Amino acid sequence: MARPEKYNTKQRDIIYGHVAALGGEHATAAQIYNHFRLTGAQIGRATVYRHLEELVGAGKLRKFLTDGTSGACYQYIESDEGCAEHLHLKCEGCGALQHLECDALGDIARHMADKHAFVVNSLKTVLYGICDGCMHKT
Repeated sequence: MARPEKYNTKQRDIIYGHVAALGGEHATAAQIYNHFRLTGAQIGRATVYRHLEELVGAGKLRKFLTDGTSGACYQYIESDEGCAEHLHLKCEGCGALQHLECDALGDIARHMADKHAFVVNSLKTVLYGICDGCMHKT
């Protein structure tokens, strides 16, 4: 359940607008801060982190914690539909987090429920490996 918003500021709107403009792509707080630093926006690192957490609490962004060493990833929530229907792929080379959209996932979820009495939480399921880009780097 989303928490009520504390306050709405211009900086929060800018941060939210940037994450929304990513079109569902995941970004870390450091990547978001870097974007603003490179564009000359006067938004500090602590402000980015604080507003990201507030936006997660307000139900406007989704936060992914994929492991104990990488920073959290944030994603714009256009709607709650769809994200529960896929797994996530985390590249151990570049750290990219991708959605795995595959019809076979429904079969896997049914198998886990029927044969193992276990319901998979797709929002928190991450498979680790190497992405195509990192695999082909020389």
